[in-house]
Amino acid sequence: MRLAVPAAALALVANMTPTAVAAPPDYGLPGTHTVAYTDVTAVAGGRSVPARVHYPATASGANQPVAAGRFPAVAFGHGFLQATSRYTGTSTHLASWGFVVIVPTTQGGLSPDHGAFADDLNAALTWLVAQDTTTGARFRDHIATSALGVSGHSMGGGAAVLAAARNPGVTAVATLAAAETTPSAKAAAAGLAAPAQFVAGSQDAIAPPADHQRPIYQAKPAPKQLRTITGGAHCGFMDSSGLFCDSGSISRAAQLTAAKRVVTAWFRHYLTRDPAARDLVWGTPARTDPAVVFEGSE
Repeated sequence: MRLAVPAAALALVANMTPTAVAAPPDYGLPGTHTVAYTDVTAVAGGRSVPARVHYPATASGANQPVAAGRFPAVAFGHGFLQATSRYTGTSTHLASWGFVVIVPTTQGGLSPDHGAFADDLNAALTWLVAQDTTTGARFRDHIATSALGVSGHSMGGGAAVLAAARNPGVTAVATLAAAETTPSAKAAAAGLAAPAQFVAGSQDAIAPPADHQRPIYQAKPAPKQLRTITGGAHCGFMDSSGLFCDSGSISRAAQLTAAKRVVTAWFRHYLTRDPAARDLVWGTPARTDPAVVFEGSE
């Protein structure tokens, strides 16, 4: 016996097509926001911190209007004796993905004070938070005041750990070749509750992962990650190298792209709750990335 199938049901089946699954974003590529910059003096907590800020804007260039919306704030610390301009690629990249990135220019001499640098990073964040409610300020109504991150390279990475351990308002940390500091970033990490990501280069000859990033990572309670870029060098996290720099077996462009990809995904996950970022932080794509070795625990 043959069963009759209603014509309406046949038409429904005929019109059913597989739903396309959107590809995850490539956080190693620039985001959708136009990026501008402004030079500021961040005054907070008794500190006066000169800095450059990169931010989502309505047009590129200096002192342009901020794009519509509120954005998480990230303070970034430079490496020992390194000009902040060597991190412009990273700060503008994060800004293109919807972050306000403030880069203090302090502690650039031969005898930097790591603890003071951490306080400068926190002062920069505190200043940005205050700008959100300051009448006439450029960043009025543009800072997501409960979504604050710290980052940095080498000395600045260690200082970022110190800053986060001192500031309960910090909600995510991501560092590049973080170096041990005085006071100890490793000791500070042991009491750090905020999620922290430590990005390393496997061929770093200046702050080798075994001596610097791994001990800090191991001291930190979960959630945490150690992401090691295969063939990456210490100076490969900068836009250009200076004296006494090392090199790895991959190109600077490849290393920077890998670093931007994992750091941006981390901050998008923890600071903006971007649903597309989770798999690229904790899922199969993160664990099988051929360029970056994954270690971590939630």
